[in-house]
Amino acid sequence: MGEKHIIEYKRIWKDEWLEWICGLANADGGVIYIGIADDGEVVGVANSKKLMEDIPNKIVNKMAIYPDVRLIQCDEKDTIEIDINPSLAGVSLDGVVYKRVGSTNQILKGTALQEFYLSRPSGAWDARIIPDARLDEIAPEAVQYFKDSGIRKGRLSKETSNDSIEKVLKSLNVMTDDGRLTMAALLLFGKNPQRYCIDARFKIGRFGAGAANLIIQDMVDGDLIRMPDRVVDILDAKYLVRPIHYKRLRREEPLELPENGLREIICNAIIHKQYDGSDIQMRVYDDRIDLWNFGKLPEGYTFEQMFKPHRSMPRNKLIANAFYYAGLIEAWGRGFEIITDAFSKEGLSVPTFKEEFGGVTVVIQREIFQAVQQGKSSADRNRDQENDIDNRLDELTDRQAVIVKLLYHQGQGDDPENELETMQSLAHKTGVSDSTVKRDLRDLVSKGWIVRIGSDRGGWWKVIKKL
Repeated sequence: MGEKHIIEYKRIWKDEWLEWICGLANADGGVIYIGIADDGEVVGVANSKKLMEDIPNKIVNKMAIYPDVRLIQCDEKDTIEIDINPSLAGVSLDGVVYKRVGSTNQILKGTALQEFYLSRPSGAWDARIIPDARLDEIAPEAVQYFKDSGIRKGRLSKETSNDSIEKVLKSLNVMTDDGRLTMAALLLFGKNPQRYCIDARFKIGRFGAGAANLIIQDMVDGDLIRMPDRVVDILDAKYLVRPIHYKRLRREEPLELPENGLREIICNAIIHKQYDGSDIQMRVYDDRIDLWNFGKLPEGYTFEQMFKPHRSMPRNKLIANAFYYAGLIEAWGRGFEIITDAFSKEGLSVPTFKEEFGGVTVVIQREIFQAVQQGKSSADRNRDQENDIDNRLDELTDRQAVIVKLLYHQGQGDDPENELETMQSLAHKTGVSDSTVKRDLRDLVSKGWIVRIGSDRGGWWKVIKKL
């Protein structure tokens, strides 16, 4: 009677046994015998021919799995053997996930459901098939945004612009060959993703003196592929500032936070979120921004490791893959590095990370906003940074200290007359050869004091805070 560890006996066939088949497929597999009583008595089935047609069809249509269904003669009576193998990706029945646990068949919900999909050898929560979802629930404009963005960032070929919605979804593995949609497809490109996951939202709030003093708030929902743009636009319009300063003769009004670093933080929150938990929450205060996202670090990972080269383990692989091809993230496993570089190059404190309340909080300091609030001009802020530099110049040679100060004042501050320093001008001002200055610059880069912005011919050196 088979070699499976779990064996179930059923006197007659009932459609409710589909739940048990689903539960066994999501566990270690098993065998169900129809026509045998619990005590082992062979009672047989009277309609074996019809059942041999109906049972496989129902299993395939409902769960898209293909167990071995065989007619077996036992004590000269017809019985049916249903041999179920474990499903690598996990299966659902009418949108419900069952799993055999001990002698019971349990319905998985919430965190238990999330962890179930994360534990599958070749599947994830976002790979779940949504049986009743239809292609007309996909927003064409969201798919078009994906194609346009991917082509613009060089991740997709220009020919992709002519691809149908079906072709795009199948190329991303968010639609099966037979046209069924995954959770990832509906969250990434759906007209109403929150119908399938109410927590697929991004909440922003502006707070005063404390967490109880909420001033304004926004709820960002809709498809995930365009959510980073919507979040950044709202932050720019209502929550962040753009102080004026000059670089050489150019007036500039950059966002108070480096936009590439901010986008990376937002995209990481969307990609790594444990859905079916809580929406993403961003709290904006005068001195900082706290962004909390439900879902802990992968087991065995620490924040210290995340700031070093590491293997990427996105919680939602299909969503992460779509974000990559859209050019919304640079590469898997480099998020922390990109954030660090973006903030460091602007002379800002690198955001800090901590686990709390079942998720991860990113703390972003609002140093520029604080300076603006205190009535400081860009020159004042430059002087503050220069004082910070002066306190640490003793780790450099005298000549390197001079170079750092010269580079700090070049083309920066409120005086647009300051010129950018060249290797030749630095050599002239320090009284050494070009090659000596080149060695000093290389040493300052390695020590984290300066970074090259732009090309060798048209770029410039910028003083940054040492990490």
